[in-house]
Amino acid sequence: MLDVRRLRLLHELKIRGTLADVADAMKYSPSSVSQQLSLLEKEAGVKLLRKSGRRVQLTPQAEILVEHTAELLKTLEQAETELAASLTAVTGTVRLAVFQSAALALMPDFLTAMRSEFPDVRVEMTQREPETALYETWARDFDLVVAEQYPGHAAPHHAGLDRATLTTDALRLATPPVELGGEAINSLADTAGLPWVMEPHGAASRHWAEQTCRQAGFEPDVRYETADLQAQIRLIESGNAVAIMPDLVWTGRSRSVQLLELPGLPRRTIFTSTRTAGRIHPAIQACREVLERVAALRSP
Repeated sequence: MLDVRRLRLLHELKIRGTLADVADAMKYSPSSVSQQLSLLEKEAGVKLLRKSGRRVQLTPQAEILVEHTAELLKTLEQAETELAASLTAVTGTVRLAVFQSAALALMPDFLTAMRSEFPDVRVEMTQREPETALYETWARDFDLVVAEQYPGHAAPHHAGLDRATLTTDALRLATPPVELGGEAINSLADTAGLPWVMEPHGAASRHWAEQTCRQAGFEPDVRYETADLQAQIRLIESGNAVAIMPDLVWTGRSRSVQLLELPGLPRRTIFTSTRTAGRIHPAIQACREVLERVAALRSP
C-alpha cells in the first residue's frame, strides 16, 4: 500500500520543482523530504526520480502516481468539506490571500464581521499579488483568494478553481491637485512626457496601464516603480507623478488628487476564487458571504 503522505510529497515536487521548495512548503527539512521519497520508491518498486544537474526530475512512472495523487487529494478535500458541512457549527481555518487595495478597503470590516458572526472561524490573511495568489491557491497554499482582473487582461485560470465576482470599480487617471510640468492636465493625452508611477513589471495593472497609454498615442515615462499604492498616492499628491488609480483605493480616505475619466470608462473586476473541491466548506462559504456584503457596502 502506497503511503498518502509520501505521495503528497511527490505531488508537491511536481508543482514546486525542487526538494528545497517542497521542504519549505511542507515544513520539512530537505533531507527528510528526500528520505520519504526514497521510501516511496521502495513501496512503489520503481524508480521515481532521476538526477538532472543539481535538480531531480520525475520519471514517467512518477508522473502516473502524481496524476492519481491529484485526484486522491481532491477526493480527500471533498470528504473533509462534506464532513464539515454536516455539522451545525461553522468552524475551521481559512487561509486567505488578498492584494493591497482590497486589503485596505475590505479587510478591516470583513475581519470585524467574521469575528462577530463566526467566532470559531480562524482567518489567516496574507497579502499577495493576484497572479501569484491564484497559483498558490491551486497549489493548496491558500484556501481562498481575493483577486483582480483588468479590462481585456484576463487573470490566469487554473483547473479546479472557481470564480465569483465581488465588485467592480472604475479606473481613473490620478493627477496632482496642482499643475504638473507647468500645464493643466485635462485628459490622458496631456500626460505624455510627464513622470508616471506604476507597479513593477509583471503586474497586470502595469501592463494594462502601459497599453492604455500606448492606445492614447504615447509611451509613458515611468520614472517611479512601487507596488505600494499608498506610496503612489503620496507621489501624486506631492506633484511628482501621475498614475491610473482604481476607485477602491479611496475607501476610508479623502480624494486628495484630481481624478479624470479614461477613454471608454474602464472598470476593474474584483473576484474571489477557491478550489471547487472545497467551495461548499461552511467556513469558506461564510468568508465569501461576508466579503460579498462588505464589498456591496464599499462599492465606489
